[in-house]
Amino acid sequence: MGVEIERKFLLVSDQWRTSVDYSHRMVQGYLGARDEGASVRVRITGDEARLNIKGRTLGARRLEFEYPVPLADAEVMLRELAGTQVLAKTRHYIHHEGHRWEIDEFEGDNAGLIVAEIELGSERESFVRPPWLGREVTDDPRYYNVCLVETPYSVWPAQDGPSSKARRESDDSDV
Repeated sequence: MGVEIERKFLLVSDQWRTSVDYSHRMVQGYLGARDEGASVRVRITGDEARLNIKGRTLGARRLEFEYPVPLADAEVMLRELAGTQVLAKTRHYIHHEGHRWEIDEFEGDNAGLIVAEIELGSERESFVRPPWLGREVTDDPRYYNVCLVETPYSVWPAQDGPSSKARRESDDSDV
């Protein structure tokens, strides 16, 4: 059974940009009706495509299953099945103190939103917080990609988004 343990954070600065190992653009769309149990996503990254089924529970631990699909099929799924439920982003990869961080920089209706993610082997696994890491938003569903296609960052009330002030707030909790 596939399980993903992922934590999400806002950023306090652009200092992370000097540490990027590599980046690539992604386009992903959500297929069919999404109920409370799961989301079904197709994602194209370069010349590769994957189908992903992910549990819609809140928190760091969720069920996740992912399978390769032919690129041509994925393009049809995005065009014919996803409708307006599509988002684009550039994912930047950074290695810091033994862990790989993924920084998602969103485009379109979600432009201005940048979120850092780390996948862990267990919910109790510790990691060294990079200096650019801010407040944790793992338990805030607004930051889930499936929610960003439904309610994009551009329509959030100003006080709800990671404004300049919020990005400067750091989370002092121990990890």
